[in-house]
Amino acid sequence: MHKVMVANRGEIAVRVIRACRDSGLESVAVYADQDRDALFVRLADEAFALGGTSPPTTYLATEKLIAAAMRAGADAVHPGYGFLAENAGFAEAVIEAGLTWIGPPPKAIMELGDKTVARRTAASVGAPLAPGLSHAVVDVAEIRSFVEEHGLPVLIKAAFGGGGRGMKVVRRLEDLEGAFESAVRESTAAFGRGECFVERFLERARHLETQCLADAAGTVVVLSTRDCSLQRRSQKLVEEAPAPFLSQEQERTLYDASKAILSACGYENAGTCEFLLAPDGTISFNEVNTRLQVEHPVTELVTGIDVVAEQLRIAAGGLIDYADPPRRGHAIEFRINGEDAGSDFLPSPGRLSRWRPPLGPGVRVDAGYEEGETLPGEFDSLLGKLVVYGKDRAAALACARRALSEFHTGGIATVIPFHRAVVNHPDFCSEPFRVHTRWIEDDFDGVIEPYVEQGDSTGFGDEAPLEASTRRSVVVEVDGRRVEVTLPTGFGEVAAAAPVRPVPLRRKGRSAVQPGDSPSGDAVLSPMQATVVKIVHANGDQVALGDPVVQVEAMKMEQPLRAPKDGIVQGLTVEVGDQVQRGQVLCRIAEAAT
Repeated sequence: MHKVMVANRGEIAVRVIRACRDSGLESVAVYADQDRDALFVRLADEAFALGGTSPPTTYLATEKLIAAAMRAGADAVHPGYGFLAENAGFAEAVIEAGLTWIGPPPKAIMELGDKTVARRTAASVGAPLAPGLSHAVVDVAEIRSFVEEHGLPVLIKAAFGGGGRGMKVVRRLEDLEGAFESAVRESTAAFGRGECFVERFLERARHLETQCLADAAGTVVVLSTRDCSLQRRSQKLVEEAPAPFLSQEQERTLYDASKAILSACGYENAGTCEFLLAPDGTISFNEVNTRLQVEHPVTELVTGIDVVAEQLRIAAGGLIDYADPPRRGHAIEFRINGEDAGSDFLPSPGRLSRWRPPLGPGVRVDAGYEEGETLPGEFDSLLGKLVVYGKDRAAALACARRALSEFHTGGIATVIPFHRAVVNHPDFCSEPFRVHTRWIEDDFDGVIEPYVEQGDSTGFGDEAPLEASTRRSVVVEVDGRRVEVTLPTGFGEVAAAAPVRPVPLRRKGRSAVQPGDSPSGDAVLSPMQATVVKIVHANGDQVALGDPVVQVEAMKMEQPLRAPKDGIVQGLTVEVGDQVQRGQVLCRIAEAAT
């Protein structure tokens, strides 16, 4: 194995490219149009355009990805996480093309990537399980039958994929149909498949997992446990290793079940087994993620094992020559997402005019963006990850407080204000540990102010003005391959128009309300740049306060836009598929005639 194509983007592409360099391997990036000048593209040894702007036309396009790998002369493919990372068909296509697949065998992906099959596998080896269906549901009637037997709440979940996409908790019978439809749409958009299944939802449960490695000889090791309970919309925000406040018996159950499940299906490479821990101590197997996890750095810090380097080594035929490693200290990871925590974690795509990560002892930052780059609305909201380490959990929390206070961003909203609140909240910091998977929605009592941009930030510190330079770098594409060339200043119009890094625009306020609009308490506004995915109520429909009127999607997550009062929908002109802007008035709610 000599040259690895990374079939992904953003932070994880950066992480894999760096691991390749550390391992003495060349790297190849592939990119959507809006990622042409992204950090991961610039770090790779080579980069090739995929020719598109949406996930289906780029990072989900199997034929384009294989073709790019062949053009680049790559002999291996790393899928990262998300997109096609857990797609058995993509893995098979890579192998059939004569390339090394850096991941588990397609058969294992199929068996464990399908959550219904994974449940059957877990049951066969005696892993603990909550009630659930062992097949993908095809209509709401099946879910209703399950509810009649097991009651509410239930969890509707994408059968393929992960990361919280296509996952809906249902507590009222009248919400079943809408939740099922939304889960199918999100799953299809994120993973290219819309099958979902249902299981009993465990209230106030913690989310626990094990980071595992397996080789071709059948050796399976568990590197560490993790706690990933702090989530919003079923997507993780904070993760730590090892999982705190577990008994030795609980930890042994997690280790033994994980090894049995992975051994049963001939697993190879990195994988994660996920479990739920109910307040009464009951453990239930949740799923297997047949890929690298976003939160792998916390495991690396407490074990000293580079998980991505091990992926590369195992894929090249290397064997695991160690047992479950000892753990030292404690690590906590904070996902730095482009979202406004003060506005219900709404996505916040746009230009990152300031990015000043912290430094110092115990601090690691894995970033996918740099100052001046743009977070596109078509993809994930993850900008990077802050990971802290200490000799114990208390020391890690102290390091986290310092690092978060030194982390400064601008231009778009991030979740950093929420993280600063969390590391001082007794539910998270003290024993008994009260955080569970719906803690943010149900129990968090902090106040996070909505994001307001604070003035202008040029973001380039003491860097000399571009005009003072005598030479400029220009990025061009030659037959689809990204090439950077250096030319004298003023050499042609293209050179003059394409500096290395564009100066950020001055931003005056956050409103994108269209000229002439004066929104009041009757307007339904789009809180972000998004795509309309569903019209719930049309013109003339009567709605009540809080009823969803339009469903929009941004950064792979759906958001219902609700009626601000009782009344009649009027002035709705958008249709499914339309792009809407932040602050755009989509319709108004008029007083009902008396």
